[in-house]
Amino acid sequence: MSSILDLEVFVRTADTGSLSAAARGLGLTPAAASIALKRLETRLGIRLLARSTRSMRLTEEGRRYLDSVRVALAALSEGEQALKQQGQGLTGLLQVAAPSDFGRNVVRGWLDEFKGLHPNIRLQLMLNDSNADLFRDTVDIALRFGVPQDSTLVALPIAPDHYRVACASPDYLARHGTPVVPHDLSRHSALRYMRQGQVSKTWRFSQGTQQQDVEVSGDFLSDDGEIVRRWALAGHGVAYKARLDVIGDIAAGRLVPLFDGWQGEPAPLNLMCPHRLQVPERVKVLHRFLQERCRALLSP
Repeated sequence: MSSILDLEVFVRTADTGSLSAAARGLGLTPAAASIALKRLETRLGIRLLARSTRSMRLTEEGRRYLDSVRVALAALSEGEQALKQQGQGLTGLLQVAAPSDFGRNVVRGWLDEFKGLHPNIRLQLMLNDSNADLFRDTVDIALRFGVPQDSTLVALPIAPDHYRVACASPDYLARHGTPVVPHDLSRHSALRYMRQGQVSKTWRFSQGTQQQDVEVSGDFLSDDGEIVRRWALAGHGVAYKARLDVIGDIAAGRLVPLFDGWQGEPAPLNLMCPHRLQVPERVKVLHRFLQERCRALLSP
């Protein structure tokens, strides 16, 4: 049986691509980390990592073994947490990544409430519109809009029927007129969003079986979702946002949803986790909590 330390060295090295970085993360010397990795490979009788003077990469055998090791380490950690929290309720650290606008204006308040219900939980909230790497970054779970693309992660659905909505401020519509159908956007200022270097140039709408893809343009572009929403509130143009981002503004009359009868593209909200077989109890409870809060917010 391999030691837990040997397995941790292997996972850290695979995630960072560096034995030295893995050693630092585990509080070991590079020599001790190297011995641990060699010990694991010797026991298995296979090469897990191909090494060169400049890089280190997983072999095919190492790639297959890595998934099993992650599950095993997660199971051990979860077992330890379960023993510690007997009689204490939920304990442990929740490191959550979320989009900037939704995280700052909606999720933060929900997590405050969750903390009140489970006082022994520790929270970290990281806001970034670029997708966090759940294997490399200091996060355990991530809230993401859109259809999941990463098959190495498990998606726990929170709002599966959620979608995007085009909206603008009453002031903007009073000055420029209200677009009636999606193609009218060609005559309006679009507040565009850029994620990971890709600019959103096409906005998609559907009405039954009919679909319209609209090429949009405008003078305002940002890689921060909250900035786009603030520009819309300031009357600079039309935004195309996740409904959860703007539902409060719409309810208060600060923004007006456009194109009655048309629906923006699907943007299901999921809680993304790195381990398919071992989801900690605190994550399961948070998942159910977020489902309830989203359902209540979207139901009107």
